[in-house]
Amino acid sequence: MSSEPSSAAPGPAPRPAWQRFLIKFFAWAFGLAFAGLLAVLTIGGVALAVAYPNLPDISELSDYRPKLPMRIFSQDGVLLGEFGEERRNLTPIDQIPAVMKNAVLAIEDARFYEHSGVDYKGMVRAAVANLGRVKSQGASTITMQVARNVYLSTEKTYTRKLYEVLLTFKLEHLLSKDQILEIYMNQIFLGNRAYGFAAACETYFGKPLKDITIAEAAMLAGLPKAPSTFNPVTNPSRARSRQLYIIERMEENGFITHEQAEAAKKEELHVRTGVQTTGVRAEYIAETVRQLVFAQYGDEAYTRGLNVYTTIKSNEQEAAYKSLRKGIMDYEKRQIYRGPERFVDLPSDPKELDDAVDDALADHPDNGDVMAAVVLEVNPKKITAVRGNGDQVEIVGAGLEAARSGLSDKAPPKIKIRRGAIIRVMKTPKDTWEITQLPEVEGAFVAVDPRDGAIHALIGGFDFNKNKFNHVTQAWRQPGSGFKPFIYSAALEKGFSPTTIINDAPLFFDAGVTGGQPWEPKNYDGKFEGPMPLHTALAKSKNMVSIRILQAVGTQNAQDWITRFGFDADKHPPYLTMALGAGSVTPMQMALGYSVFANGGYRINPWLITRITDQKGKTLVESQPPLLNESMRAIDARNAFIMDRLLQEVARVGTAARTQRELKRPDLYGKTGTTNDSIDTWFNGFQPTLVAIVWMGYDTPRSLGDRETGGGLSLPVWVDFMQTALKGVPVMEPTAPEGVVNVGGDWYYEENARGNGVSSLGLSGGDTPPRPAGGAPGPSGEQAPGVPSDKSMMNSNGLPPPVAPAPADERRSILDLFRN
Repeated sequence: MSSEPSSAAPGPAPRPAWQRFLIKFFAWAFGLAFAGLLAVLTIGGVALAVAYPNLPDISELSDYRPKLPMRIFSQDGVLLGEFGEERRNLTPIDQIPAVMKNAVLAIEDARFYEHSGVDYKGMVRAAVANLGRVKSQGASTITMQVARNVYLSTEKTYTRKLYEVLLTFKLEHLLSKDQILEIYMNQIFLGNRAYGFAAACETYFGKPLKDITIAEAAMLAGLPKAPSTFNPVTNPSRARSRQLYIIERMEENGFITHEQAEAAKKEELHVRTGVQTTGVRAEYIAETVRQLVFAQYGDEAYTRGLNVYTTIKSNEQEAAYKSLRKGIMDYEKRQIYRGPERFVDLPSDPKELDDAVDDALADHPDNGDVMAAVVLEVNPKKITAVRGNGDQVEIVGAGLEAARSGLSDKAPPKIKIRRGAIIRVMKTPKDTWEITQLPEVEGAFVAVDPRDGAIHALIGGFDFNKNKFNHVTQAWRQPGSGFKPFIYSAALEKGFSPTTIINDAPLFFDAGVTGGQPWEPKNYDGKFEGPMPLHTALAKSKNMVSIRILQAVGTQNAQDWITRFGFDADKHPPYLTMALGAGSVTPMQMALGYSVFANGGYRINPWLITRITDQKGKTLVESQPPLLNESMRAIDARNAFIMDRLLQEVARVGTAARTQRELKRPDLYGKTGTTNDSIDTWFNGFQPTLVAIVWMGYDTPRSLGDRETGGGLSLPVWVDFMQTALKGVPVMEPTAPEGVVNVGGDWYYEENARGNGVSSLGLSGGDTPPRPAGGAPGPSGEQAPGVPSDKSMMNSNGLPPPVAPAPADERRSILDLFRN
């Protein structure tokens, strides 16, 4: 039987060549990729092993303490000033409004609370968006930005990027999300020296962060990317464009509704454009406090976040600033026009004009309400000018009066107003414009509580940025007739009373008496009214009476007496001219001197700083002035009481009658002061709870004008201030102390009543009391002590020239004035 062999099973068909190629290729590629990945991981591991130990210690971030400026506050919590390289207000995360956090998250890191520091989805989305040429998006998370801003440089290298990623993971491991966001919200730079969103809100909008709106938050959230590019002050159009985009992002991420977004887009923002950083002008106070705190803390004063609280009352400080400024500008309007500050060539091309105006005004910044402008067109009836913000102003009619001489065809080149002239303009109460000029005259104002020395207001000059010299504490000037009350006070201790009759008759001291040039003093009005009571003589500020009183008291006795009020004896030589205020004082000294009358006879020290706290509110220093006590007594209570009555009459019917006429209250006291040739003008006045001193004059002493007086220049400033300061303050009049009696409506020391004491002076030889020993000229005509012997002490007007300011090394420093 035969059989046929069976056939074998068919094997797999050989793969086509192209398949075999692909398989080999992918196997090779996979192996290469695996090897590459292994190499990358190996290199990364080595890099990590090397880099990680070199990462900075970030444990301190768990107790985040950035550089914080020193901030100075008024008694009622208003910010007065800030000193430090970085303007920052550390705000805990739970006190940052949700709208501010949401605005930042919407534009910087919407998935912040979802990722672990590096947002891989965000990186892919940003790459796709950037390739698609839609609005550019970044890939850095908030944690990465914190790592970069706190610890790393801004250089763009792979090494720095590696450190940034490693630090990011380390931060996410050490800190909570809220801690990281808190650091970011307080650390980031936002332009104009503002660090953190709380400081930026105050800087750009002048308001606390808790009051921020959606529109304002969106504007601030646009700053971290490029603070200069998106700055709402310097680049409002770019800032506005980014703000609108952020509002859209907030809506897309569900942080706000569509209706809220539309309302925010329409909201009009009020961005602060000036250099002023606080709502109250207190630069001289802030500088004084800075010096005091620096003396104690050194450079740490600018970085520890100290909060310094002062005795300043913000409403009184602002009232003092406005009142003094108005008084100075009212005086300036009566002066001749000195011409434009500068002339510049303006281009004819309107496109180039804005830049030319900006350049021209760069060195002529606005001075408060006295604003700089460049003249575009001018004729005798109208001036058209442009301000630095681009606003055009037109000055017509009465607004041109101050500069008529500069509009004349015959005006000298330096005076004539023409195109390209830089001038000063002001808004009038009627909302029109007027031309003016920066004043050359200076002024000072200080208000003190006489009960404890607390300084309520201090203005050291017209403008701190223009002149940083503090005239309240550093300017030594003649007090003029404002010094007479201290001489009258000495007379009360010598038996004088308000009803003592004193002759207002001419006095003449010949060369034999003075030992030099003859001296013939005069009254201000040139008139002599004969015998009058002492109280009337003070109310009318009679010079002849004051000189006779000083003759009777004795110049040496008077010099000793005035030191009880805080005046320096060496600044008031023992001459009869002391009766007319020929010595040298500061406005602060006058405030302390008049406080002795106001508080019943006690000498106080000025007091400014109440407490200092750290940035967390812990009190570091706290101070209180001593209560008035007998160890502080300067003069008898009887003396202070009768002097108050005399000064009340000055304010009621005398040279300061305007005070009661306008303020309409009886508890006002004061004395005007005008020096020889109207070089210095003063008003020194008080209500029992507040002493205020006003001075005006030129830094280089010269006449303010023949008709300028303390009553006309300084008194209106005082009245304007008191309108605010005394609002709601009850009327207070002192009660009579023991040892004084009232006879016929006049007050006397008990021992001098009913005919005792000095009844008259200067009426005849028999009724003039004997001069103090050594005070009268002898038969041989020898010089009487108290009469100047040096010819340089007198001039043709009958008064000595101003006492020269003390050399710089002898001047009392600000620190000395505020040390108890």
